[in-house]
Amino acid sequence: MDKLEFMKLWDLYQPLLTDTQREITDLYFNLDLTASEIAEQKGVSRQAVSECLRTCKQELADLEDKLQFAARIKEMGRAKDEIVKGVEEWRVCFMGRHPEYSKEAEELSGIVRGTGRAMVK
Repeated sequence: MDKLEFMKLWDLYQPLLTDTQREITDLYFNLDLTASEIAEQKGVSRQAVSECLRTCKQELADLEDKLQFAARIKEMGRAKDEIVKGVEEWRVCFMGRHPEYSKEAEELSGIVRGTGRAMVK
């Protein structure tokens, strides 16, 4: 598991780790401390820190295997991208036929992209 993959899983599942696991992984991956620096700061051996990191990686991978949250989030992102693409294609076609509604079509497109909001009349 590479660092980026680990961080994605950590963001999702870190509340399920122990306080110590969370703290050590945060120091290592987010603050970029070495295992030796963490060991010195925590008053434990470098081997203990390395073992904690290895165990955490495995626990996070096991959680993803069981729960599939990261995979589901990735799939929802792909589905959203397809919806946005479809709305953009519709907007271009619609505005070509009905330029008088260009403001409304742009507004709808912004809402779907997440960059706009509906106007309340």
